[in-house]
Amino acid sequence: MAHASKETTHGAYEPYYVPEQSKFPFLASIGLFLMVFGLGNVLNDIKAGISATGSSWLAFTGFFILSSVLYNWFATQIRENHQGLPSAQLKRSYVLAMYWFIFSEVMFFSAFFGALFYVRNLAVPWLGGEGAKGVASMLWPDFSPVWPVISNPNPQLFTNPGESMAWRGFGEALHYLPLWNTILLLTSSVTVHIAHTALKNNNRKKLITWLALTVLLGAVFLVLQVEEYAEAYSELGLTLNSGIYGSTFFLLTGFHGFHVTLGAFMLFVILMRAVKGHFKPEDHFGFEAASWYWHFVDVVWVCLFLFVYIF
Repeated sequence: MAHASKETTHGAYEPYYVPEQSKFPFLASIGLFLMVFGLGNVLNDIKAGISATGSSWLAFTGFFILSSVLYNWFATQIRENHQGLPSAQLKRSYVLAMYWFIFSEVMFFSAFFGALFYVRNLAVPWLGGEGAKGVASMLWPDFSPVWPVISNPNPQLFTNPGESMAWRGFGEALHYLPLWNTILLLTSSVTVHIAHTALKNNNRKKLITWLALTVLLGAVFLVLQVEEYAEAYSELGLTLNSGIYGSTFFLLTGFHGFHVTLGAFMLFVILMRAVKGHFKPEDHFGFEAASWYWHFVDVVWVCLFLFVYIF
């Protein structure tokens, strides 16, 4: 490790911590490459109808390397913070880094919502004969440009789902399921805020209780989403092969589910650290970063609930 100094606006010099050279970024890149390359080959092998055992092991090896590197990398970061090495300037850089990370996630989902807007308001009406691209109606004169697209222009290429996904759910047991998921996530935003307030007030018991409840709510959300997907495939016939509606539905909700999984895992790690006595009322950026991410995930779901299930 090394130390340097930075001149402040008052003319004084503020020391800041400069970490030693690390192999973690290089090893993480290798693990990520192997995992993504392996998963890509798994999908190709499945499509080709051949065994994906070798590709699966390659993906698993990459995941193991990436997980091990991240665990040790974060552990090193936590240990350095407990030693008081990071300066105020370095901690500010952590905040800015998390801001930019969440901004990149906003752009990520903006692209998906933009694709949904394009399909619903431009592509589907064009296929139905509207606008300058109305010549497409010559290919499928019987196509009805109604969203959701339950009857595809060419059923030989895509299967037609029995019905669309509505916010009221389906079946007696799953009535209003998307609405329940919305309530769960909005409630989890409240519980994580209460936990944050408890941490600021140095109330360790309240912190752990409300943070554990937040993780539980996230887990229940994922269970209900898995149930929703199972019903969509088995009862409604809505799959990834159901044309543009099935693709956009599973793309948006699936990637959001991945982010909920990641956010719940982050909060679980924070919970375990809180149980160990980590975090102080004046120094708990790890908790704040995870809670910011969780609030972001909740906001995205509200948008999904509105534009995928209701409108």
